[in-house]
Amino acid sequence: MKHPAPEDPSAASRADAAGGAVVELRVGAPAHGGHFVARHEGRVVFVRHSLPGELVRARLRADDASARFWRADAVEVLEASPDRRPHPWAEADALRAAERGTLPVGGAEFGHIGLSRQRALKGEVFAEQLHRLGGMDADAVGFAGVEAVDGEHPLGLGWRTRAAFSVDAAGRLAMNAHHSDVLVPVKDMPLATDAIRSLKPWDVPLPGIARVEIAAPAAGGGVLVLLIAAPDAPAGSAERAARRLPDGVSVAAATQAAGSAADGKGSLRRLAGRTWVAEEAAGHAYRVTGEGFWQIHRRAPDVLVEAVTGLIAPSPGDAVADLYAGAGLFTLPLAAAVGPEGLVYSIEGAPGTSRDARRNAHELPQARVRQGRVERLLRPAAAEAGRDGKRFSGVVLDPPRTGAGKAVVRQIAEAAPARIAYVSCDPASFARDVADFARRGYRLASVRVLDLYPNTHHLETVGLLVPSGPGPASHNG
Repeated sequence: MKHPAPEDPSAASRADAAGGAVVELRVGAPAHGGHFVARHEGRVVFVRHSLPGELVRARLRADDASARFWRADAVEVLEASPDRRPHPWAEADALRAAERGTLPVGGAEFGHIGLSRQRALKGEVFAEQLHRLGGMDADAVGFAGVEAVDGEHPLGLGWRTRAAFSVDAAGRLAMNAHHSDVLVPVKDMPLATDAIRSLKPWDVPLPGIARVEIAAPAAGGGVLVLLIAAPDAPAGSAERAARRLPDGVSVAAATQAAGSAADGKGSLRRLAGRTWVAEEAAGHAYRVTGEGFWQIHRRAPDVLVEAVTGLIAPSPGDAVADLYAGAGLFTLPLAAAVGPEGLVYSIEGAPGTSRDARRNAHELPQARVRQGRVERLLRPAAAEAGRDGKRFSGVVLDPPRTGAGKAVVRQIAEAAPARIAYVSCDPASFARDVADFARRGYRLASVRVLDLYPNTHHLETVGLLVPSGPGPASHNG
């Protein structure tokens, strides 16, 4: 039943938004970021935890009163989509949270949607972003829908090999509500692998601890728990928390006030076991220290190595640049493929993670590991390769969520590789960068979108860029 309109709709709506009013919305198309588009009294509302076609009651965000658009969370479904299913994670279920008078934790905003429909919605968002920001049609570059990963759980659970938690004032493991400082205690994390869930960190009292990060290698190596003490914590808080964790778990105390140990701005102190985990991918062994970046889906490293090496097609003697290389996930298989007569430049900005890459590649002298900003090191790397009589035949580009940006795109184009394999976790930045490449003589020849983040709105894109010529053209010319 519709609520009666107030006498002064505009003024009342502003007051209601400031107070977190509940409004009735007919939900429309998906939008990037895990939202769906609705309208209320002429204003656009981006609503989460809903589905296209549904009629929902949604609570407006209290801080959106004067914004051009509003944000809201569905709290009751009046007319449900046939694609709606019971949410597999109680603390992330918006409807159950509303019944409890709390907020849902972030990190599983698509959990109420069947997996096939999740992938269809992600595909719609990808195609829209590529068209609007990249100026091209997804079908024309071979987009065939969002692909499931082999061996996925039927409900999209048990895939996360990394998990991060906050700790509330009572010393309970907790997570933040979406875009909020509100901490919600958790008693499970179904998206995490069994190795993480079996630790039952939510049963461990954690007074004096502000944050907990857990890494559990997909291949079954030892689990690492990082404990970040609160700024005002009594001395020894991390040590006391470590003693409460199960035997055999590696534990380290981390400082992150200015940044992480991986980016050279924090520190790690071993409390038990070691400060790193052992990972494997495509037959190669890797060491990843502390908070160092590693693909979080248990199957992602193998899937992405296969996809990227297939696009680059490295041959013995080739020179390849691996940009934003992390701990060397792509560097090692590329170096093995080009052989001792070839070259792979592995460039990573985070000092700690780059040290891991250097250790991981120590038996492959053709892998030249460089630490620093890509835009500062790519030209010197290309010049150095030139002095060795080589030019880059391929570039692997795996930037952070914000994308590569114009400066990096320009330098890659100047290096004139025959193939660029672009790995992205954000369709908007991918589309913007692809448009920049188009202006510099490269076209998107093919693209795959992988569902490496089930039950979330996130997706992973792997695209091949080649020098412009016959093929799909931008609709912007």
